[in-house]
Amino acid sequence: MRLTYDLHIHSCLSPCGDNDMTPANIAGMAAVKGLDIIAVTDHNSCRNCAPAMKMAGEYGVIALPGMELCTEEEVHVVCLFPDLYAAMDFDGYVYDKMLKIPNKEKIFGEQLLYNDMDEIIGREPNLLLCNTSIRFDEVYTLTEERGGIMIPAHVDKTTNSLIANLGFIPPDSQFTCAEVKDLNKLDKLLETHLYLNECRIISNSDAHYLEHINEPEHSIDVQTTSASDIIKALKFK
Repeated sequence: MRLTYDLHIHSCLSPCGDNDMTPANIAGMAAVKGLDIIAVTDHNSCRNCAPAMKMAGEYGVIALPGMELCTEEEVHVVCLFPDLYAAMDFDGYVYDKMLKIPNKEKIFGEQLLYNDMDEIIGREPNLLLCNTSIRFDEVYTLTEERGGIMIPAHVDKTTNSLIANLGFIPPDSQFTCAEVKDLNKLDKLLETHLYLNECRIISNSDAHYLEHINEPEHSIDVQTTSASDIIKALKFK
């Protein structure tokens, strides 16, 4: 079956995410737009995934737990997991590897934690935009051993992307899926970086505001609607 997706969405836990990006609002907007699958992928955190998954279920939308990891090299990587247990295990690992710099809300924005009633239950005190001590070449194994997938984020962007920050795709890379924000740049990327020709290419919104969540224009073929099968479909071209 073919399902529409947007697998890179920030909630209000990300300091750059609008405060209207609550779990319920994200799920509701995804349903209004007709998306089948979404993923909440906050910077260096999975802690709004549980309420997002619950709210999405109530709207008939599949939600994968995820994170936008910032590596030691400041490369952004979307990491998706088959269940909340695996995501929260990764969350704990990442938090231990993250620089602990107090968040300045007036500069960076609030980092709001929600429960499954869409109520604020706290704030993350440390800035989630910081890089971690996790190297890019470690991410494949860290996600794979939790049944997940690593997807280098917005590889066509000039900041915080694999190509922009490293200048090339390491020849020993193991990722099999990559995200391109502007698909008009894809042909050039495939010519310049041959590794990407072997990857499944997806395109997500990287939404920080409700209105920026994608319309149902991108889709993927899956065997079933289980999170594991969706991740499996993403792993292979």
